[in-house]
Amino acid sequence: MTTLFQRATNDWRDIGGLDTAEEIAHQPAMWRALAAHLGAEQSRLAAFLGDSLGDPQLRVILTGAGSSAYVGEIIADEINAAWPCQVRAISTTTLLTHPALYLETAAPTLLVSFARSGNSPESMAAVQLVRDLVPGARFLNITCNADGALAQQSKSDHNSFNLLMPAASCDRGFAMTSSFTCMLLAALAVLDPDFQPERLHTLAALADQAQLQWATPVAALAAQRVSRVIYLGSGPLEALAKEAALKIMELTAGSVMTMANSALGFRHGPKAAVNKETLVLLFRSADPLARRYEQDLLDELRRDGVAANVLTVGAGGDFSADTPAWPDAWLAPLWLLMAQQYALHQSALLQLRPDNPFTGGIVNRVVQGVTIYRHDEF
Repeated sequence: MTTLFQRATNDWRDIGGLDTAEEIAHQPAMWRALAAHLGAEQSRLAAFLGDSLGDPQLRVILTGAGSSAYVGEIIADEINAAWPCQVRAISTTTLLTHPALYLETAAPTLLVSFARSGNSPESMAAVQLVRDLVPGARFLNITCNADGALAQQSKSDHNSFNLLMPAASCDRGFAMTSSFTCMLLAALAVLDPDFQPERLHTLAALADQAQLQWATPVAALAAQRVSRVIYLGSGPLEALAKEAALKIMELTAGSVMTMANSALGFRHGPKAAVNKETLVLLFRSADPLARRYEQDLLDELRRDGVAANVLTVGAGGDFSADTPAWPDAWLAPLWLLMAQQYALHQSALLQLRPDNPFTGGIVNRVVQGVTIYRHDEF
């Protein structure tokens, strides 16, 4: 009998969670497929990007909505530090409401869009907004759906490049899982000055091992009912904490309340949310300075004795792996595997259907109900 994360695949199917379970589990395979695809696309990508990232005047905007926006937030500082150009993460939902604050009509601009389906109204509207306001802007679309509107509308545009993820990464389940990690790793690989798709093979091997090692303890942790889950992270891992918190909120249909914050910022008010039904999970940074600050907070939370549990994910943590000395942004997909598994189990514990927790259609896999307004009408 085949099992996934301590549960038979037939059981996942019966409770409406098999798609999500499989999509979490197959991420190492997706990363290997992505590495091969990026290698094949390397020359075309190099021709499209040229030496533009070396231009200090170039503005690179990493954009998306929801989970896709967090992809940009995790990687923005890593890419910005590697190039003379100016790199910033700005969600589509912010670009559309305040374009004058974020777009410079005279500045050369590369809009990097992250999109699982490529069909959300904000994704399409953000691209059109930049086309309208920034003459000569260029567009790198990192998407999982070749048939989505984002990919289709750019096919014949010489100022656009569609970088497609492995087809199976276009998650069937409600929550973004393999789509998230594939898009994150693709952007890191192609925007890295040394173009390093081979790192994906190393990461995939670590993920294979981690999924096996973590399956039992994650399932045991998720069997303990809590009403609140707080994820913490420093630097790029603060955005990872946001994504991990969103996964719990989505897959439990809001039944478990979540919060995300930085290790140092948590004391400045948000710590008040901790009660006896709270699980605190901190993503440990690879940076030695950050780890000192994180350890101080961990010691404090454990001395307080208020939270139901205080655990860590990352090198040397409660959920750990023997990783290379890589930056936090590169390791983020590995640590996210634990959070995805935990959210999946929490959904099952609450007797929800993980593949679609919102059976009433209040929240949808592709956002609905958005009216797009033209920027020049006001």
